[in-house]
Amino acid sequence: MNTAVPRLRPGVRLSYDAVRGCHVLLHPEGVLIPNDTASAVLVRCDGQSSIATIVEELREVYEYVDITEVTDLLRRLAADQLLTLEQTNG
Repeated sequence: MNTAVPRLRPGVRLSYDAVRGCHVLLHPEGVLIPNDTASAVLVRCDGQSSIATIVEELREVYEYVDITEVTDLLRRLAADQLLTLEQTNG
């Protein structure tokens, strides 16, 4: 699973909302306001970086990053049809 590459689904967009002062995840059914931690993960879901790579990048910025928590977040978002987790051969 750590080699899976997360990508936002077509029609889903992460944007910074200056009025709210936070990131928002815009999708056809509405708006999700992720917390700061989820936003830090979502900005890295570029369709190029694996979950393991995202966790490595987060560990350069934050003191403690649990790969299980990141994976669980991405699985929940995939279950809600907000992103895909494409398997790679690596």
